[in-house]
Amino acid sequence: MHTNSRSALSNKSYISIDSLSVKTIQEIFKLTHKMSKMSFAQTSKILRGKLVTLLFFEPSSRTFSSFSAAVKKLGGTTIEYQNPLQTSSSIKGETLEDTMRVFENYSDAVVMRHFEKGTLQRAADAVKIPVINAGDGIGEHPTQALLDAYTIFQTTKSLSGLTGLIVGDLLNGRTVHSLLKLLSLYKNNTIYLLSPKQLKLGKPFIEYI
Repeated sequence: MHTNSRSALSNKSYISIDSLSVKTIQEIFKLTHKMSKMSFAQTSKILRGKLVTLLFFEPSSRTFSSFSAAVKKLGGTTIEYQNPLQTSSSIKGETLEDTMRVFENYSDAVVMRHFEKGTLQRAADAVKIPVINAGDGIGEHPTQALLDAYTIFQTTKSLSGLTGLIVGDLLNGRTVHSLLKLLSLYKNNTIYLLSPKQLKLGKPFIEYI
């Protein structure tokens, strides 16, 4: 999303929490708060004239629909492509990079979900337009992490000094990975992790954060 002034949010892909700083997160939260006050009785003009491609290689209902609705509510238009492995030129051997270059020709940004970890970075490296990670295999789901963190912030008024519990599939849970990375940017947080032994958070990831 672009604001009138150049900022840390402008013209960048969003693939991982790694690309964010606390300052950038604060900027996003301020913009989110401002936009939450907007009335959507009428369509906004923020994305007027912008076309966003939703390219989902993995099934999705809520994430796909929420991005589609958001772009339209903000005055933009969308190309919506689900299950491209079954219907696109990838069946004929077209590479991911070539697919991205095709959509780059008529898109201002691409929101993408893929079943294979690391694919989103490949996609972003292939084009000059922003690419937004809407789910990266068992890697990350950084847009969901921002939503979760903003929800926590609305309640606690801070993302530091928190004590929390995350329960479930920690090994494969991309939403967990992104949220833990985000919370690790702030001081004095204690997060307890509860899962079956076979689904524990991987040791390399624990060492990373």
